[in-house]
Amino acid sequence: MSAHIINRLRNVTAFLLSRVVNVRAHELRPMLLGASWFFCLLSGYYLLRPLRDALGLLSGTGELQWLFTATFLVMLAIVPLFGTLVSRLSPRQFVPLAYRFFIVTILIFSALLGTDVKTAWTARIFFVWISVFNLFVVSVFWSVLADCFSNAQGRRLFGFIAAGGTAGGLIGPAIAASVVTTLGPVVLTLCAALLLEVALQCFHGLYPKPGQTIATIEGEIEDVTARGNSTPIGGGVLGGLLLIVQSPYLLGICAYLLLHSAASTFLYFEQGRIVTETFQDTAERARFFAMVDFGVSVFTLGVQLFATGRLMPRFGVGVALIVLPFITAMSFGMVAIWPTVGVLAIAQIARRTLDYSIARPAREVLFTVLDREKKYKAKNAIDTVVYRGGDAVSGWISSALTALGIGFAGITLLCIPLIGLWAALSLWLSRNQERQHKFSQEETSTVKI
Repeated sequence: MSAHIINRLRNVTAFLLSRVVNVRAHELRPMLLGASWFFCLLSGYYLLRPLRDALGLLSGTGELQWLFTATFLVMLAIVPLFGTLVSRLSPRQFVPLAYRFFIVTILIFSALLGTDVKTAWTARIFFVWISVFNLFVVSVFWSVLADCFSNAQGRRLFGFIAAGGTAGGLIGPAIAASVVTTLGPVVLTLCAALLLEVALQCFHGLYPKPGQTIATIEGEIEDVTARGNSTPIGGGVLGGLLLIVQSPYLLGICAYLLLHSAASTFLYFEQGRIVTETFQDTAERARFFAMVDFGVSVFTLGVQLFATGRLMPRFGVGVALIVLPFITAMSFGMVAIWPTVGVLAIAQIARRTLDYSIARPAREVLFTVLDREKKYKAKNAIDTVVYRGGDAVSGWISSALTALGIGFAGITLLCIPLIGLWAALSLWLSRNQERQHKFSQEETSTVKI
């Protein structure tokens, strides 16, 4: 293909995308690579998620709090290992190592499932591993994005990049729902491993090579080696946890995520109860979960493509963050009043749609104003240990409330003041992000990519 035709296709692509997202010409390639990377990550994860949720119910919903606790403990063990990699290796070195490790483990589970080793312990380990795998690889993805894009670019482009993941979330459950009962889980695991390798190749294309120069949005040239991309980030092995403790801003993000995690866990436990009572077969349960995932992806994609990139630049990060507490209150009320599979599906689709399309990109913008050690170490600790710690604690609280005879309607009433606190925290984080952004602009006159 001639250079003329390639340039022509690039110009046409840029024109079409400019109708959807406010992207500059020099941002087109990194934006598409980021979207493709996220597409591969989430399509692979959503191939495995319905299987995880179905296997997690083999021993009943009474074990879910133990599975969440085990996931938290595994996360707690992994954080020092990841801290070691980040301290001694550059992102171009430790990201491939982490992703290849997960590819190997996927292939191991594929072999186990292929030999029909589906004992209760296999199901438990698979549930925990998938939960660890998803949070870890996605956290690394957003750390790299926060390292490569500026705050202003994140507001404009993160919605579209997140849409790439949503498209993957659309394809993944569609495939899982259609083939899991015929071809079995082995095909799903093999496809997930292949997609993770493709995601790694997108990272290689996106992350600047040592000595590479790239254009900023003002048209200037920035030498990325000045940001130390070719060198290890340094710091201590447990630096991420220490950075969190020392920063009110990071502690605020932790609090936001813990409230999010608690709400998700309470609703997840109620989902398990409703689905277990409605469907007796594991394949049917997996099919239901896949159909909900498919619905979430369809609506999320539409919002990300046509609303997110315009919402944050116009109304700010605070409005985008406060969407999640608002829709959570509505979802809890719906399920508490009408605890049926249909209402559950509507509530989950609505809540997860606004979370993935608006609240999640806004949370990632919060990290663009931080230094590189915080973007990788502190962010990874927040996305893994803090998030799964919230799951574990919330799981035990949910079980304790159930043991006391408090149903989901009672939990909903207890959560009302927490949801109010969650909304106030959203506005506080937004104001602090704006202050840090202005301070960073005073410190440097250049931005990224």
